Amino acid sequence: MTEEPILLQVRDGGVCTLTLNRPHRKNAVTLALWGALRDALTDIAHDPGVRAVVLTGAGNAFCSGADVVDSDPYAAPFTKLRAISDVAQQLHDLPVPTVAKVRGVAVGAGWNLALGCDMVVATPDATFSQVFARRGLSLDCGGSWLLPKLVGMQQAKRLALLADTIDAAEARELGLVTWIESADVIDDRVDSIAARLAAGPPIATAQTKALLNENSDRTMREALANESRAQAVNFATTDVPEAYAAFSQKRPTAFTGDWNIHRPES
Repeated sequence: MTEEPILLQVRDGGVCTLTLNRPHRKNAVTLALWGALRDALTDIAHDPGVRAVVLTGAGNAFCSGADVVDSDPYAAPFTKLRAISDVAQQLHDLPVPTVAKVRGVAVGAGWNLALGCDMVVATPDATFSQVFARRGLSLDCGGSWLLPKLVGMQQAKRLALLADTIDAAEARELGLVTWIESADVIDDRVDSIAARLAAGPPIATAQTKALLNENSDRTMREALANESRAQAVNFATTDVPEAYAAFSQKRPTAFTGDWNIHRPES
């Protein structure tokens, strides 16, 4: 029986867990897995019921990068790279917030998948490497864009050119891991974070994520204009009056992302 390369589970509350499912290979990525991940992210992007995504790996590893054993030696390099790039762009553009849950190794494209998420939670024994240089390769899966923005140019070059392996503590110090949690509590911690994200206002959350991703490359004037446009959209939803009402009534807020449209009576 052929294993499913990706496991997808959507729980009550709109939290979707995507699990890379090749534990016997430390979730090393094949062309088939890239395709399955692309399809899953496409479905998620068009599913209004999904409000947050957790990306993780089966077994005791997050992802050991590209599978150099089970890969198709006859596949054209541009075919492989297009599949990798498509997934990296989809993950970046996903309108819902994403959390990477990292146990064990996160290597090469596997690490860059984690870095492509909005937050990273790792166990203390997690290890990370931009292994490409050791394979005679350059960065892919968005690493050349992500690393300098996250750690600055010097540290990005150190990690990429020397292909050092670093532990979770150093990754946290560099700003590449958001939280470190022990193996016995990481599941509960990630569930709590994802639930909080999923309970947020979906339209405003999507716009905030897009503003942060896009405005780092723009001038202050452009960023302010983008913020103004996004805020105008937020005021067109029912979430803003709901938040004000919940605050005044001292009750929990129930965000829906619905549009505040008054239809004329016929």
